[in-house]
Amino acid sequence: MSRGLRLIPIILLVWLVSGLAWRLIKPANPAIPSQLVELPVPAFGLPPAIPTKAGLSSADLAGGQPRLLNVFASWCLPCIGEAPVLSELKRRGVKIDAIAVRDRPDAVTAFLSEHGDPYERIGADTNSQVQISLGSSGVPETFVIDGRGVIRHQYIGPMSTANIPGVLEQLAQAR
Repeated sequence: MSRGLRLIPIILLVWLVSGLAWRLIKPANPAIPSQLVELPVPAFGLPPAIPTKAGLSSADLAGGQPRLLNVFASWCLPCIGEAPVLSELKRRGVKIDAIAVRDRPDAVTAFLSEHGDPYERIGADTNSQVQISLGSSGVPETFVIDGRGVIRHQYIGPMSTANIPGVLEQLAQAR
């Protein structure tokens, strides 16, 4: 057998090992985007998460004005880091509603007292059914909703100050 034919298995093995090493070095994106982007928000109605705020329904998100829908929880550490960004967006005139996932009213109240309250309405999603119907895979997540109740964009994970210009642009386009 010639030398060239003997090298083929070695070349194939090196190619396979390098492919596997590449996937270990650069893994696939673990974020699972919602399949509902560019579709209407699914119908839902949630009771208030805290006594001082109104609950949230899908009809509230189709009131003619674009807004953000933030999915959060008081027990979520990245939500604490996101809170100042949401407060800044509110200061800039952005309407923000929220869904509190698997949370208690007293814990949500304490969270808002300590980290700020940028929300107009907060619905209580005690068993994550609405969160799942939105295609949200965790907290925090934020959706840009146009005035007709259509999801235009999804931010997976905590928002940062770097997201503010993009959010403002997407809300302007959603008018």
